[in-house]
Amino acid sequence: MNTRSYELVYILKPNLDDEAKEAVFNKVKDLIAVNGEISSVDTWGNRKLAYPIKKFNEGFYNLVNFTGGNDVISEIDRNLKIMDSVIRHMIVRKDEK
Repeated sequence: MNTRSYELVYILKPNLDDEAKEAVFNKVKDLIAVNGEISSVDTWGNRKLAYPIKKFNEGFYNLVNFTGGNDVISEIDRNLKIMDSVIRHMIVRKDEK
């Protein structure tokens, strides 16, 4: 199995309570744990968006660095697309140094 380093940034609706934010993070954590490993998590909190997304002017940012295979990436992507509380997400492969 070929594992690589990735960076996931997802933006949640700014008006969510802590339990809903925690639920999304736990879902992401569970998806990564299937065939990967989280190396670090950085919560940026509420930030102003560059432009309105789904009528929101700000969002709650979370950055997750992890390693995993291609199947992990596609599963995270699929799940985040169908979550109501996620307004935007992006997964980027980090360069191997």
